[in-house]
Parts: sequence; structure tokens; C-alpha cells
Amino acid sequence: MNSRERILGRVRRALADVPADDPPYERAVPRDYLREHGERTTEETVELLAENLADYRAVVHRTGREELPILITRLLDAHGTREVLVPDGLPREWLAATNARRVEDRAADTPVRLDRVDSVVTGCAVAVAETGTIVLDGSADQGRRRISLIPDHHICVVRVPEQVVASVPQALERLDPTRPLTWISGPSATSDIELDRVEGVHGPRALEVILLE
Repeated sequence: MNSRERILGRVRRALADVPADDPPYERAVPRDYLREHGERTTEETVELLAENLADYRAVVHRTGREELPILITRLLDAHGTREVLVPDGLPREWLAATNARRVEDRAADTPVRLDRVDSVVTGCAVAVAETGTIVLDGSADQGRRRISLIPDHHICVVRVPEQVVASVPQALERLDPTRPLTWISGPSATSDIELDRVEGVHGPRALEVILLE
């Protein structure tokens, strides 16, 4: 008997006395928690997102569609970016103004190669205002999970207001749980027992969020 068979055997024994007509987990667990804390207008929800992103040390920018390529170019130049990682489905016009070398998101690229890339630009799946969280789900404009974790500088574009929700329950309703979800609340950071903060341990040290209106 292998480990898998042992574990499944324990599960079957634990469930042996459960009636066949017992309600499934989805109905047995009450879901009566608040889906949103307070009532806000769309504008107030976007403002809350911006405040919480900044509280997590992300840098927040606001722009319109026509000004977006210029803003991205300015942010890349300020970071000294020579190479920028680009997901396959990222709108080409977003990077139309930059002279940085574009590196395509390829499965063959090793972590060592990706570590030499200065910046990455992605879209997002949804942004949560109450927690200041951005969620990536591996869609075409976001690419593989690793491309948002290895480069040191991440520029993420959030379409406002259609990609902004107030709360985590509202975000979960929009997300596919079978996709590779990455939840980002500010730049990567960790603290030791003395609460000395170190950034860049698990991902980018610099996160810049563009609210595209």
C-alpha cells in the first residue's frame, strides 16, 4: 500500500458514518458574512483602493488611455529599465512609446534569464479595494505566474472601474478557482522576529499600479 492509498483509506473511514443524504459542504457551511463593509459609490471604492495600495507601499498612478504609453515609458525610464517582460496578450499600444527591449513570456526561459529582466508590465484580473489587493489569474495580458514574481519591478495596469470590486467575496465571484491565482498586496516584503522589514524576498521590491480610467 502506497501513501496515496493510506490517505484515501483514512478519508473513507472518517466518512463511513456520514449519511448519504447529508447536505454537501457548500450548503452545510453558512455564508452569512458581510460581502461589503459599508456602502460606497464607485468613485469612493476606487479611492479606497488607491489609499490601501499606497498604505502597502505600492506607488499609485492615474491616467487615461491616450496617456498610458507615455506614463509607462516614464516609469520604465525612471527605473533604468533596459529589458521589459511582456505577456503575450498585453495590448501592444501600452508599450508603443518605450525604447526598452521587449522580452516575450516564453516557457523555455529559465529563472536565471528572467532575473536579468529589469521590469514586467501586466494587466490584472481584479483589484480589491478593502484590502488593497491585486489578483492575477494567468490570463493573456498577465502571463505565467513567475513573470510577476522574478523581475524586481512590476507595473500593473488596473482598468477602472470595471476591474475594481469592494471586497474579497466579490472578487472570488469573478475568479476561476482552477486558474493560477496570485494575490498581491503591495511589494514583496517580510519581517523577522524583531519586525525588521525586508523587501524583495518573495517577489518585486517595487510595485507600481496604474489606475486606467
